[in-house]
Formats: sequence, structure tokens, C-alpha cells
Amino acid sequence: MKLAIISTEKLPVPAVRGGAIQIYIDAVSRTIAQQHQVTVISITDSSLEDNEQRNGVRYIRYDEDQYIQKIVQHMENENYDVVHLCNRPAWIQKLKDASPNTKFVLSVHNEMFDYNKISDNDGEQCIASTSKIVTVSDYIGQTITTRFPIAKSKTKTVYSGVDLNEYQPVWTAEGKRARAAMREKLGLTNKKVILFVGRLSKVKGPHILLQALPKIIREHPDVMMVFVGSKWFGEDEINNYVKHLYTLGALYHNNVTFFKFIRPIDIPSLYSMADLFVCSSQWQEPLARVHYEAMGAGLPIITSNRGGNPEVVEEGKNGYIIFDFENPDAYAQIINSLLSNPSKREAMGKYGRKKVENEFGWNRVASSLLQVYEEVLRQ
Repeated sequence: MKLAIISTEKLPVPAVRGGAIQIYIDAVSRTIAQQHQVTVISITDSSLEDNEQRNGVRYIRYDEDQYIQKIVQHMENENYDVVHLCNRPAWIQKLKDASPNTKFVLSVHNEMFDYNKISDNDGEQCIASTSKIVTVSDYIGQTITTRFPIAKSKTKTVYSGVDLNEYQPVWTAEGKRARAAMREKLGLTNKKVILFVGRLSKVKGPHILLQALPKIIREHPDVMMVFVGSKWFGEDEINNYVKHLYTLGALYHNNVTFFKFIRPIDIPSLYSMADLFVCSSQWQEPLARVHYEAMGAGLPIITSNRGGNPEVVEEGKNGYIIFDFENPDAYAQIINSLLSNPSKREAMGKYGRKKVENEFGWNRVASSLLQVYEEVLRQ
């Protein structure tokens, strides 16, 4: 099979600057390339060649300001069996016109079929020109099929995944070593560590966790709440909201630590040092990939009942879902309960690790996508 996977114009692949879509493309393309001819198209980056071959994958990169035009030109001169376009339904028709015999698979990672993002006519045209639509969660699938019922027969959920070798739980020798080394490096050896990983934006809710901190400190004065992230991928600039977070955190300087942008390669060791993971999203999150990372690292998860996030959490088994997600006390109550019960944290972490091994390894994701590609080629 001759396959092209097209990234958005936001970040490069491989995911040298992070990004859930870019991490997804990076992982599945390398796995699929073991059996098929794979080309990945993304934007240029100063750290990457415009054209190169690595891990069996051909990479082609175009400047952001001419991105879609260059892709269309490329499609006119190539003969792909399947093109997998990520998160840009408005591009489908241009690409289909450039390569009418190619089968198109659209993966949707956000609410790209919202009324503010695509018209009725363009949405219907996109669906007609697409052989299959894969979504990162049932929630995202429902945002498409509720507005466009004609998409129901074409829409399928394929959950994202995680590298099971990179993320090692503390009960493994590698996980234990990483935990000890990172805790010693950061001076957290005797701390109970709560981890937040994500953009520092209001919709992600880090301010709510900081508001929950006084009640947590009262029961666990040895707690450290660690925030990993910046206002945008790969950028360490500070806006007013981030300044507000830093001001709140400064009130509890013995219990709060902020890390700005961390290279993706360094993220797993930060999970290893934690005792539990919290996702406090306030918006209708498609399904944040941090949930897979936390499960891979053997951490219990506390997540908000927003969007697709609850779909990978089995209540009381690998985590807890916060329904009163705007209330800091709701987070404090569950966090305090877990910090007081190490055996419960361990049991939940082990359940989550087993779940991610069975359902969300990259090999499983790549296999599911291959089934989709093969299905559309039979149509």
C-alpha cells in the first residue's frame, strides 16, 4: 500500500515541538512503514530537513504559508492508494480534486465540524469525498454525526495511544530508577507529587487545582503540585493568565513547582516521579493524550467530566471522574483520599497500566488504522 499521512500546518513531524496530532502521526507512521510505503507531510522546522527518510518513513515538509498549495501540487504528481488527512476537513475536496482515484481517510481530533468551522455545504461535500472518518473519541464522533447524520456509516472511533516502552511504572526497575533520579534532581525525594501536564490556559483549569491546594496542604503538608507546560506548544512566553498562575503558586512556594515547555523526550521521566495525575479541563476536551501517558506510567487518574476524557477512565479502577469539575473542593477531596491511601494508588496504577497495554499501545492503534485503510481499499 502506498500511503500518505498529512499533518496540520501547526507543528512539525516528528513531534520535536510536541503536539498530540504530531505524536500520533510520528508513532503510527513508523509502525505502518514496517509493512507499507509511507510518506508523512508536515510543515518545515529549523531542526529538520525539508526532505528525508528515517525509520522507514519518507518525510516531506513545506513552509506553513504555502502548505496546502504545495500539498495539492504534490498530490497531482503522486499516486497514493490512501491519504490519511489529520483534522482538516476543509482540505479534503482540494486534495480529492488533485488525486481523484485516491481513497481519503480523515481523522478528526477536535470539533472540526462545528458550525463556526465548516459550513453545511462544505461539511456534506467533505463527508461525500471521504471514504472513512476516524475520531479520537466517541464524543468527537458524536459532534460530527449529530450535525451530519449522513456521516454515521463512515465514522469510527480509533483511540490514540502511547509508547509502552517510554512510559515505565514505578514497580519496574526502569521506572523506579527514573523516579528516584528525577525526584533527587528536583529535590522532591520526600514529597507526595501531584502532576499536571498540559498547556497553561484557562480552559485546561490549572487555576482550579491551585485553588484546591490549601485544603490539600492541610491534610498533606508534604505535597508538591507540579505543573508541566507553557501557554502554547514549544513556547515559553508568559501571558497574563500564566502570570496569574505564577502569582497564585508563589503563595505556596514549598508546594508548587512550574516547568515550562519540556521536550517530549523528557516527559516520561516526569510522569515516573509522580504519585497521581490530574486533568482539570474545563472545556469539552476531545480526549487528552495525557490520560494514556499517565496510565502508561502506572498513575491513578483524576479527570474532569468534559468531552471525551471520561471514556478511558473506569471509575474507581484506574481513576476518578470529577463531575463538579469547576469546584476546587471536588478535586481536593479525591486527591486527599488518594494521597492518604498508597495501596489504592498502586492498585489503580496497575489496573491502568494493564488497560493501556491491552487497548492503547501504538501497535494496537496502527493495527486499527490499517484495518480502516484496507477496508476503504476494498470499497
